[in-house]
Amino acid sequence: MENLVEVSHLSKAFSGQEVISDISFTLSGGQVLGLLGHNGAGKSTLIKILLGTLHYDGEVALLGLTPEKHRTKIMERVAYISDVSSLPSWMTIKQIINYMKGVHPQFDADRAKSYLQNTELKLQMKIVQLSKGMKVQLHLALVMATDAQILILDEPTLGLDLIYRETFYHDIQSWVQKHNRSMIIASHEVSEIEHLLTDVLVLKSGDVVLQGALDSLYEQYISISIPHENREKAEQYCPIYAKEEKGHTLMLFNNESSEALMALGQVSKTRLSDLFLAKQLGLNA
Repeated sequence: MENLVEVSHLSKAFSGQEVISDISFTLSGGQVLGLLGHNGAGKSTLIKILLGTLHYDGEVALLGLTPEKHRTKIMERVAYISDVSSLPSWMTIKQIINYMKGVHPQFDADRAKSYLQNTELKLQMKIVQLSKGMKVQLHLALVMATDAQILILDEPTLGLDLIYRETFYHDIQSWVQKHNRSMIIASHEVSEIEHLLTDVLVLKSGDVVLQGALDSLYEQYISISIPHENREKAEQYCPIYAKEEKGHTLMLFNNESSEALMALGQVSKTRLSDLFLAKQLGLNA
């Protein structure tokens, strides 16, 4: 399958200080990449490079084109949604739809209106009057009404209530899967987006500390709930993460299939949030 995104040995420095280092990954249709890391990890820098607004070292291609050289062409097929609304507040919803129809060659105004039918949004409403959740709904409808092949989300649900977040992710997942698109989600809400992801890239101070297909990572790492009386024995197997829970300690192990270890507790499904914390805290990771 043809790759929609190709990144090879990507690095970026500001004033001689490297902020992302030697990042490589590819995405094809249907893949959803979780871009994870604390503030300052390099997520925003990577996104800006993909959107063609920063110079970089290495190789980057979206739809076979170089972002820095072909930004205008790429942005006809790449959509971007962040937690900061970029919609003109003085326009009505009808005006922004008409505007998009005039400036974006792939935009379908009728499709945008159809996406809004099941929301509280009305064409005569002014954007300045909309709540943050409504603005995100409108932005999503505008994006889905284009023929974008790649969608980049940067903390898109920050500050939204649970209902808006659930609706947003349900709609975006259906849209991506139906049309075999690629998506990149940068978020702090690891548990919230885990079910959407096929792949993950975790950054720490600009370096990749965890990367791969989620299914493969779930096979590589094992989570075991260890009763307190067995904790000392389990620690001999060098867990990469340990968390105290009611009545037991949750421990995460890397490539450990020992029957002796598994006999010390109950094996449970590995959670991406625990993997993320293990790689950020760096116990034995």
